[in-house]
Amino acid sequence: MRDQGLGSWPERRLVISPDKPALWFEGTTSTYRELALDVRRTASALHDLGVRRGDRVAWLGANHPAALHLLYACGQLGAVWVPVNARLSPAEARYVLEHSGASVVVHGREHGTTADALADQLPGVAHWAAAEPPLEGGAASLDWPALVAAAEPVHRDEVVTHDDVCLIMYTSGTTGRPKGATLTHGNMTWACLNQVLGFDFTGDERTLGLAPLFHIGGLNGSVNPTLLRGGCVVLVRGFDPAGTLQVISEQRVTSFFAVATMMDAMSRQPGFGTLDLSALRTVAAAGAPLPLPLLRTWLDRGITVQQAYGMTETAPAGTVLDSADAVAKVGSAGKQQFFVDVKVVRPDGTECGPDEIGEVLLSGPNVMAGYWDAPEATASAVVDGWYRSGDAGSVDAEGYLYIRDRYKDMIISGGENVYPAEVESTMLELPEVQEVAVIGVPDAHWGEVGLAVVVPTPGTSPDPDAIRAALRERLAGFKVPKQVQFVTELPKTATGKIRKPDLRDTYSPRSDA
Repeated sequence: MRDQGLGSWPERRLVISPDKPALWFEGTTSTYRELALDVRRTASALHDLGVRRGDRVAWLGANHPAALHLLYACGQLGAVWVPVNARLSPAEARYVLEHSGASVVVHGREHGTTADALADQLPGVAHWAAAEPPLEGGAASLDWPALVAAAEPVHRDEVVTHDDVCLIMYTSGTTGRPKGATLTHGNMTWACLNQVLGFDFTGDERTLGLAPLFHIGGLNGSVNPTLLRGGCVVLVRGFDPAGTLQVISEQRVTSFFAVATMMDAMSRQPGFGTLDLSALRTVAAAGAPLPLPLLRTWLDRGITVQQAYGMTETAPAGTVLDSADAVAKVGSAGKQQFFVDVKVVRPDGTECGPDEIGEVLLSGPNVMAGYWDAPEATASAVVDGWYRSGDAGSVDAEGYLYIRDRYKDMIISGGENVYPAEVESTMLELPEVQEVAVIGVPDAHWGEVGLAVVVPTPGTSPDPDAIRAALRERLAGFKVPKQVQFVTELPKTATGKIRKPDLRDTYSPRSDA
């Protein structure tokens, strides 16, 4: 077996552990033998549609086994997988499909109307296919399950190296057009090894595939590492707090990747304190620092929580906080993962001292090859092998990384730098604050001041002045938001991250929003 790529993984498991459970989805479990045959048939079906080495094959849909089958099948053909954010509008999806040059698009049941709308607009897409009967539309889409079932389960030992492109994953596009991070098979493999080591995945792992597979945390946070390790992925279409907790309990889930908003929503369910979660060993939390009250809620259930930091461009390995340090180092993203180097630098490129804030840079075999068809963006993002994150952070004397904020989100008020993430973390300690986002708005005197957009905790009637008074006891005066605005919900990406550009458009329109 000469293949080094992800396409070889099901084949290697077929040899090593064919009868172990590999994938559970909506009541059906597939063994590694069945997974390998499904991937072979998927590769043959793609080949029958004309897909060859280097061609791009897109997946547009929620979490589904077909998405993973396509990923590994593309690896067996030397083709490139393009996961498309299922929440994009047809116009946004069109840009990703056109920019990536996808020639085949397989879509989920929710995207039949999108396929109908884009079929005539994308002549480069030779085939549209439906992974399931569409809820609406999709009359012209091929019956993908029928094509796969009719295909021969031929093992294609295409030579794929770690330098070959595995997938193009587009950034969320919260500012401007999304960029396609080009991740090689080597990037993906090394990132998975970092995750296996950092989170101690075992051969008996039952990880929950909860976050969207079209985002790197959902794909490589625990799903791919578990399949590499020989465990079982319990895959769910999307996030429903009550339903997700039920699956975790019934399927004896041992680990999962999530963002803070997901963990908060689950912890607020009536049955959270009594449901049997005894099999759940660890939760990998990323996207934003966990507030201490939320962290303690999960720790009190006897569940290890490991804060992590990474991004699409690093697939997403970066840093991880060991569970033993979860409380003592709350707010920290931990230390660099085994095959990753991390440093914090000043604008002149020199390395910062302890607790000095600068830009976080990451290097390692997991750092992307570049942005698809964007050489200038690549040149500015990856310099001498170091990926410039655009995040402001600092490292303490013991080597623990703290992410302060995105540089573009930093507020400069009266000459003082204010990092919204710090203010938000403090506000989330207040019982009347369920969710919050802090942005900068123009001010005639200070130049810029903070505006806190707050989702109140149900059953409370918070007062803006009381919130600001409570914050003054915890923060320097210049950090306390001058304004507090209450809303019923905050705009979010598919992974639950708050879309601050949308808030700026609403409360403080400006050119860089």
